[in-house]
Amino acid sequence: MAFNKAFFREHVAAATVNVLLAFGAVIVLLPFVWMLSLSVKPEGEIYEAVIRFLPEEWDFANYVEAFEFGEVGTFVVNGLCVTLSILAIQMFTVIPAAYVLARKHFKLEGIVFGMVLTGLIVPQQAVVIPLVLAMSKLGMLNTFPALVLPFMTSALGIFLLRQSFKAVPQELMDAARVDGASEPYTLWFILVPLVKPALAAFAVFSIVSHWNDFFWPLLVVNDLSLATPPLGISIFASDEGGNDVGPMMASATIIVAPLLIAFLFARRWFIQGITLSGLK
Repeated sequence: MAFNKAFFREHVAAATVNVLLAFGAVIVLLPFVWMLSLSVKPEGEIYEAVIRFLPEEWDFANYVEAFEFGEVGTFVVNGLCVTLSILAIQMFTVIPAAYVLARKHFKLEGIVFGMVLTGLIVPQQAVVIPLVLAMSKLGMLNTFPALVLPFMTSALGIFLLRQSFKAVPQELMDAARVDGASEPYTLWFILVPLVKPALAAFAVFSIVSHWNDFFWPLLVVNDLSLATPPLGISIFASDEGGNDVGPMMASATIIVAPLLIAFLFARRWFIQGITLSGLK
């Protein structure tokens, strides 16, 4: 009888957790499903009093209008250029810094690592004013470099990769040196392939963060041709007075799609990277 009670409790607990997770998933996904539904509805159905997730008449004119009048294609291209440029530069700064902190020992090691941890704690908004003033002094306001240069490195990326590099056995490094591999070769062609999950996790964090960034582009860019997706959508919504719901939902769907594709592509490595790095 005691065994049956334990068995029953275990299954009830598992079922309760599954129900709560399913409920949470519905709450999170419902706005996205509704956004997708509105993006393919004609204007007459959007303002109906009846709530229907599937439209009676599928209408993709909203997507055409989003590209033609909302310039969403320009915003997406700008977003891709900015996020991929930032990610590429970060990889070339974060990987060597993480390697040094993981494998080298020097007097100021603790202080440098403490500065990295401080970078994780201090919010971006705390340094916005000095950065904007610096961009202004350099004459870079309203330019593409202004969207990229302040994010050339990442404290989160250094921390993630440092933890992953420290998990690689020292014997592997020693074997590479015995075989005549130089230190740069060992880093880029032996260590880096071993920490692909951590790189994927950092790449997802970086892409999502900078793709969704609204605050910084709002401060340094006023040219619509340089607008990133969130800033461009806000300008489009302001121009339309918030009344053209269908094209706005179509624009939002187009902008969300690249993030969803990127996450689905890197999902397995992302989860492994978070697990191996010890980030909770």
